[in-house]
Amino acid sequence: MAKKKQDTADLDFEKTLEELEGLVQRLEQGDQSLEQSLKDFERGVTLTRAAQQALKQAEQKVLMLSGEGDDAELTPFEDKPE
Repeated sequence: MAKKKQDTADLDFEKTLEELEGLVQRLEQGDQSLEQSLKDFERGVTLTRAAQQALKQAEQKVLMLSGEGDDAELTPFEDKPE
């Protein structure tokens, strides 16, 4: 019986990043089996895609709320000199 993967839809952005950080730490230690490393890598790819989608949706919401449409040009945020 195949193990059911945890759905990323119910994870918020911060929890997704937390889980990704844990996966990276485990992979960097290098003491896992190849099979487990591949599973962790696959989960990491899934989480990365979910995080990217969440960021894209947040960006779209900001554009909508700011009254800018599809033709809006994004400009990089610059820190103010102190």
